[in-house]
Amino acid sequence: MRISQELVDELIAHSREDFPNECCGMIGGIDGEAKTVHRVVNAAASPLRYEMDSQGQIAAYNAIANNGQELLAIYHSHTKSAAYPSQTDVNQAVAWPDQVYVILSLADHDAPDAKAYLLKDLRIADVALDVS
Repeated sequence: MRISQELVDELIAHSREDFPNECCGMIGGIDGEAKTVHRVVNAAASPLRYEMDSQGQIAAYNAIANNGQELLAIYHSHTKSAAYPSQTDVNQAVAWPDQVYVILSLADHDAPDAKAYLLKDLRIADVALDVS
C-alpha cells in the first residue's frame, strides 16, 4: 500500500488527539495508493480496543465511494503496545476480511510507528507500507 507522509502524519495526529483512547477510521484510495483519511469516532472510547461508530462508519464509506475511491484500509491506534494486531483486532477483522489494516503505535509517544497487515481467515500477514 502506498501512502504519503502527509497522510501518515494525519493518522498520527488523530492517534495523538484521541489519546489515551484508541482512534479509528478508514482510508480511501485508488489502485493501492491512499488518497484520503476519514476519521470515525471510537464508540468504545477505550485505550484497549476500538469500535467504529456505525453512523460514522457509513458516512466515511460513502464519502470514499463518492470521491470515486475504494476502501483501501481500516486504521486504528495502539496506545501502549506495538503496531502489531492484537487477538481482538484479528477477531474483529472477520467483518472486513479483504481490507488492509493500518495500526499506529504510540508506545513511544515521541516516535510513533505505523505498520499494515491483512487479517484474513484469522491469520496475520504483513503488508508493505510504502511511505513517500
